Amino acid sequence: MLVELATFSDRLFVAAVGIYALAMIFHAVEFAAARAKAPVLVGADGPDEAQGDEPARSRPERFGRMAVALAVLGAALQLASIATRGLAAERWPLGNMYEFIAAICVAAVVTWLVVLRRSPATRPAGPFVLFPVLVLMALAGSVLYAPAGPVVPPLRSYWMSIHVSTISISSGLLVVAGVVSLLFLLRRSGLFAEFAEKLPAADALDRLAYRITIVAFPLFTFAIITGAIWAEAAWGRFWGWDPKETVAFVSWVIYAAYLHARATAGWRTGRAAWVNVAGFATIIFNLFFINMVVAGLHSYAGLG
Repeated sequence: MLVELATFSDRLFVAAVGIYALAMIFHAVEFAAARAKAPVLVGADGPDEAQGDEPARSRPERFGRMAVALAVLGAALQLASIATRGLAAERWPLGNMYEFIAAICVAAVVTWLVVLRRSPATRPAGPFVLFPVLVLMALAGSVLYAPAGPVVPPLRSYWMSIHVSTISISSGLLVVAGVVSLLFLLRRSGLFAEFAEKLPAADALDRLAYRITIVAFPLFTFAIITGAIWAEAAWGRFWGWDPKETVAFVSWVIYAAYLHARATAGWRTGRAAWVNVAGFATIIFNLFFINMVVAGLHSYAGLG
């Protein structure tokens, strides 16, 4: 029974990847087809031409709506994959890099769906948000895949469900915020003007990145605190400047600086966005390089 559940979980994961890929393609179709609105002619033929052009303008929007529906389906499949993985392994399903990245990705997708629910005008950013999710899931399902099974002794603690879940959710939020800040910088830079003009307004992107980070930062702070408590229980010290702990602290400092910069005159837009992108870079660096290359007490979270 457990083997069948593990197999079913893997198939749900693969199905979620396929659905996300299709959602990204539909988002990209909507984005590619977006055009500046043509002027409406004033005269006897003006209203008829405007009405006749409406179906053509609505086709890309239909692709966008289908992309959102597919993203909802993909998130549901991925959540089911995570749940069945936990049942198959008979533990909290966040014990290795494969499971950790799956949780980050579903957190990012759910964050994006919540954003779209509140601000549908940000939908043109959809393909760029889903792209890193697909890259991460492809890596998780291939290079980082680990069969369902028990975890090493240091992970057999109720603190795992608290700390790793919180760090996964906050990381997913920060991935979306980082991508949005990159889009803001592109929109504001004037480079690739025809491409950038299809993105949401720069002010909207800047506000969105800030609001997501405002939610993520307390969660990230809580994750670091619970990680310190867990470290004391497992290793007898709250903090030991392990490489992963150190980079996590650097990330925390950068995001604290970003939130401060957003309240500082002269830093509220472009400069603050660069700070947010730097924080995003440290999250990705910590996720891959520290977990898989640098030796430390967190090395058990690598490929096994």
